[in-house]
Amino acid sequence: MDNSEVTVRFKRLGHGAGLELPSYQTAGAAGMDVRAAADLDLAPGETALIATGFAMAVPQGWEAQLRPRSGLALKNGITLPNAPATIDADYRGEVGVILHNLGRKSFAIKRGDRIAQMVIARVPAVRIEEVESLDETPRGEDGFGHTGK
Repeated sequence: MDNSEVTVRFKRLGHGAGLELPSYQTAGAAGMDVRAAADLDLAPGETALIATGFAMAVPQGWEAQLRPRSGLALKNGITLPNAPATIDADYRGEVGVILHNLGRKSFAIKRGDRIAQMVIARVPAVRIEEVESLDETPRGEDGFGHTGK
C-alpha cells in the first residue's frame, strides 16, 4: 500500500478570517470538507459561485477536485454542476465552489457551512501521439448506451 503524502499549501484570504481551512472530518475520509465564506440563499434552479476565503498551491503532478457533499445532494438537491471541478496546479486565485440547487425549496448557505468536498489526486503527465489508426477492441466504435441493447 502506498502511504505517500503530498503537501498542499493554503493561504487564508481576508474574508476567510476565522474559517476552518479544508479538513478531513474522519481518519478514513477521502475528501476534505470545504466551507462557505459568505451567506447566500440559493433559490430552486439557481447556480452561484460561493467564495471559500482561501487560495492554495497544489504541487505539479497533482490536482484538487471539488465534489458535492452527499448529504446536501440527498436532502436538499444541492450539487456541483461541474463535478468533479478541477483546480489546476498552476492556479493561485481564490477557490470558488459552483453550487446548483436542484431542489424545490430555497437553500440557505451560511458562512462556515460545509458546502463541498475536496479530493487531492495525482495527474499523470500525458504524451499525445497522433496515429493513422487505433487498435481494435471488442467494443470498437459502439457509443453511448451500446451495452443496454
